[in-house]
Amino acid sequence: MLGIEDPWVWLAYLGSILVTLICLFYGWIRRNAADDELTPTDRLWALEEQQVEDALR
Repeated sequence: MLGIEDPWVWLAYLGSILVTLICLFYGWIRRNAADDELTPTDRLWALEEQQVEDALR
């Protein structure tokens, strides 16, 4: 079929398609699972980063 006679090659193609579908499904399920709350550490880092960028200008 399609010029590929080796069953292991077919298995590799099907496996890669299957893994791709699993990854897409997992990403779709988990797309909103992360919480986006800023911690005080994040705020401090952003402030320091802004100060460094301002100093370089």
